Amino acid sequence: MTPEAYRGYTLALKEQLLRDQRVVSLVAVGSMAGRESHPDRWSDHDFFVVVKDGEQTAFREELDWLPQFDAVVLPFQETRHGLKVLYEGGHLVEFGIFGLKDLHLARLNRFKVLFDRKNIERRLGIISTTTLYQSRAAIANDDELFGQFLTKLLVGVGHYYRGEHLSGRATVQTEALRHLLQLFEKHLPAARRPLLDSLDPLRRFEVVFPKLGRDLDKIMGLPVPRSALEMLDLAERELKVHVHAFPKRALEVVKSRLEAEAFRGYSGQAAPSAGSRKGGSPL
Repeated sequence: MTPEAYRGYTLALKEQLLRDQRVVSLVAVGSMAGRESHPDRWSDHDFFVVVKDGEQTAFREELDWLPQFDAVVLPFQETRHGLKVLYEGGHLVEFGIFGLKDLHLARLNRFKVLFDRKNIERRLGIISTTTLYQSRAAIANDDELFGQFLTKLLVGVGHYYRGEHLSGRATVQTEALRHLLQLFEKHLPAARRPLLDSLDPLRRFEVVFPKLGRDLDKIMGLPVPRSALEMLDLAERELKVHVHAFPKRALEVVKSRLEAEAFRGYSGQAAPSAGSRKGGSPL
């Protein structure tokens, strides 16, 4: 979607909802809010529609209040309050429907109020602050983050060698990666830290940590066993000087186990070559 088309959809949505007296407020979130980041051709529309109490179900079930409703190809409810809608051409719209009484259940970081009939912007600011505190509190302590990172690598590579390639890849390159990013974001200095997404550690990571982002992107393209070893190396290189209780021995144990398995075939036979991991590795 071009910037002009994106703005046009936003304006049509606002005008359409302004005509409906059941609607209390329209709140843009994410890139639609245009705060630290701005929409590009890949951006979807993210927003909250706050309606009068008792009207939530009607707005979730009858979606003809959306602009270009005739071009919708896939609507579905994702959560109790949230829906996703896919249009012809591939544009995605994600939104939550809330009443005034259940608005406190929303989770919110970046937002912009596009119109407001009940002066709820202060409430939204409180929700945004609460969301930030809850997100920070939900981040585990270092022992748990390192523990999850190291054991997810061990379990994931084990699944991969067992022949469960999809499970192994997801465990290493999604679950372990998420814990590693949380450690990086928690401990590494960053001038652009406010750009990080408090709801998702993967979002905008490369903007705040461009070199690390490039390194990890390359690592994610490697075969799973080698990817796990490279993630260990990266964690050690970046975190050992920043984390007081860095689990050096635990990392060495996991690395030793993975390196030993790297030179074994799936049947348990020794691999035909034993080059170093940086060159000539069977991984």
